Amino acid sequence: MLNVQEIQVRSVLSRSKLPGIDFVINPYRGCQHACVYCYACFIQKFDGHTEPWGTYVDVKSNAPEILTPHLAKCHDRKVYLSSVTDPYQPVEAEYKLTRRILKQLIPFQPHLNVQTKSALIVRDIDLLKQFKNCSVGMTVVTTDENLRQEIEPGASTIAARFDALKQLKAAGLETFIFVGPILPYLTGWKQIVLQTHPFVNYYLFDHTNPSGRIWNHIQAWLASKHPDLLKRYETVLLGRSDYWPQVSRAIKTFCESEKVDHRIFF
Repeated sequence: MLNVQEIQVRSVLSRSKLPGIDFVINPYRGCQHACVYCYACFIQKFDGHTEPWGTYVDVKSNAPEILTPHLAKCHDRKVYLSSVTDPYQPVEAEYKLTRRILKQLIPFQPHLNVQTKSALIVRDIDLLKQFKNCSVGMTVVTTDENLRQEIEPGASTIAARFDALKQLKAAGLETFIFVGPILPYLTGWKQIVLQTHPFVNYYLFDHTNPSGRIWNHIQAWLASKHPDLLKRYETVLLGRSDYWPQVSRAIKTFCESEKVDHRIFF
């Protein structure tokens, strides 16, 4: 059961701690995609919710209104949607906060970066095309739909994400795929690139972060679905291992040989 409630917030535009990004906008708090590896679950320490991560969404219903006085700050600056929620999670179809925010941003022409796991983004191609500098991307952790249902039960199917990327690219937008987190022994990063390279401009790769509550979620998922991998994950994520250096070298070698624009964050 999803718990959705409308809340009033005092701010929605935040200075970013992400490299290369000036501001972030999060229209929602929480996310119904319910990804088992989600790093944003740390906000449960501050949001007052006791429900399991992925079962609640706070809708910042006044977000467009409180953004209005601060829009000028976004002119020619790098703005990211979104850092601790998905701007196109299913509730966006009803509340349209992301769409309303995009409309407000157009006159100020920020360098816009939008990242999602939802094919709903194609609804807003008409707005995204009005930004002179706009990069839109999908997070893709696997091409295996069965695995996707295990780890991202509320997100769009992989096929729907790939189709959305094709539409975004055909509309003249710059597209990217965030391959992250790479789940050891499960994420076929090479297959992701090979299946999408014709309609993706660049790729971002990141490792699995086991900090805070994330490891508890991953551990419970592995124990239920992939118990044979549990010990190997403990070694890779919590112990001493050369797994990530090996993966990083393999990605670099492959992408350079295939002339794939890429960035590795580990």
